[in-house]
Amino acid sequence: MKNSKSKKLIIILLGPPGSGKGTQAGLLAEKLDLYYLETSKLLEEAFNKSKKGGFIKISGQKYFFSQEKNLWKKGILCTPSFVSYLIKRKIKELNEKKESLVIAGSPRTLYEGKAIMPLLERLYSKKNIKVILIQVSAEESIFRNSHRRICELMRHPILYSPETKKLKFCPLDGSKLIRRKGLDDPQTIKIRLKEYRERTLPLVEYLEERGLKVKKINGQGSVSKIFERILKALK
Repeated sequence: MKNSKSKKLIIILLGPPGSGKGTQAGLLAEKLDLYYLETSKLLEEAFNKSKKGGFIKISGQKYFFSQEKNLWKKGILCTPSFVSYLIKRKIKELNEKKESLVIAGSPRTLYEGKAIMPLLERLYSKKNIKVILIQVSAEESIFRNSHRRICELMRHPILYSPETKKLKFCPLDGSKLIRRKGLDDPQTIKIRLKEYRERTLPLVEYLEERGLKVKKINGQGSVSKIFERILKALK
């Protein structure tokens, strides 16, 4: 059933790199008529639009886009206050349009959680916030990320499989398939996994302390099977 604009809903997908958050968020957005707020895409757009020497000033402190981009490319999480600023600004904009959201990859740190969750609860009500944690092994995460490609035009993720491994162009928009240079290198992925364990996982306890139930699902298997598990967890 499509989501009514009058009924607000927030779905937050958490999980390590390569757990399929983006793919599943896209499916949920389509099925439930949600706006897909993708943290990595929001950051990428901000970096691409920024001018040389550009920065955001938050509470009197300057955060330079070039420095944040360097962290991002190395697999290190961007400064939480910088990310929180961008996310909160986007959430307010979408709420004014009465959009319900599926959010993948945010919040990523305890700081971001403490900055973003009160806003979501105020705008959407705690009872309308659903949190899903997709779990996959470190080995699976490294394999998926190191084999992942995206399309040059719309940034569609193309999952690796025997059917897709020889594809050169995106089946959705026809643009060239590329790898995210640096970001999906095995060594960078190991750094991203360490960041996830040390900085993102503590969020789960914080969310539960706020009275939000975090439903954990198995992220192994086909996209359709994982999607079924998520829909079941959302009921």
